[in-house]
Amino acid sequence: MLSTFRRFLPRPFRSDKPVVPVVRLQGAIGTSGPLRSMLSLATVSQPLEKAFSMKQAPAVALIVNSPGGSPVQSRLIFKRIRDLAKENEKDVLVFVEDVAASGGYMIAVAGDEIFVDPSSIVGSIGVVAAGFGFTDMIGKIGVERRVYTAGEKKVILDPFQPEVPEDIEYLKGLQQEIHETFIDLVKSRRADVLADDPDLFSGKFWTGRTGIQLGLADAVGDLRAVLKERYGDKAEPRLISAPRGLFGRKAGTGVNLSGQRLTEGLGEDLMSAVENRALWMRYGL
Repeated sequence: MLSTFRRFLPRPFRSDKPVVPVVRLQGAIGTSGPLRSMLSLATVSQPLEKAFSMKQAPAVALIVNSPGGSPVQSRLIFKRIRDLAKENEKDVLVFVEDVAASGGYMIAVAGDEIFVDPSSIVGSIGVVAAGFGFTDMIGKIGVERRVYTAGEKKVILDPFQPEVPEDIEYLKGLQQEIHETFIDLVKSRRADVLADDPDLFSGKFWTGRTGIQLGLADAVGDLRAVLKERYGDKAEPRLISAPRGLFGRKAGTGVNLSGQRLTEGLGEDLMSAVENRALWMRYGL
């Protein structure tokens, strides 16, 4: 309504600055908890929908800074971006900061164009599963493991039991399926510019400058400079954030303030925080 009204105002009273909504997608990808705030469809859907609903915006800009995480949440975020872009007929410009690797790169390819810093990290198109084995430790500390199941494969890859080669092969088969889905998604978006390189889908990662040569990104560029070049010196980036709830916490983080529920899964959250830190450290961050 306001934009329609502006057309009838004398030019001195009109704002002709093109406004480009910007959504920041930062952090490891997965479900949030009391001690961890992560990227998921739940946490980003509201700012994405608000950004794409800005009718007068010539495009939507996404700042991606993520070392990866859940392949499911990564693809859900990718799909939501592409669905909104199609529904609202908007171009999507992605700007990679420190890293867009693994699931972070899966999100980045939702962009019609991907801009990087020369020292950004991109790629890592692969699938990984990691854990620990405690078979020797549990015996040394005098703990007896008791597990009862209905279904002989219910405790596959239990860290308190010796590994079974058959179970490892089964896990690798699942990883291969997920990897193929990842590869198909990247090819569907960038097949016309991807280099013919045998390492492209090996899980390796590269600097932004090399990523451009491989077709993983399009150009070196930062948000403000690119927007001014595309849409004029008056182009204004406008950050769209998730709405704030009680105590200023962003909505959709999945945090419950009940004392009992807050402590549930605390150990899991602590371990997850360590794993998330390891994700960043893998890329030297």
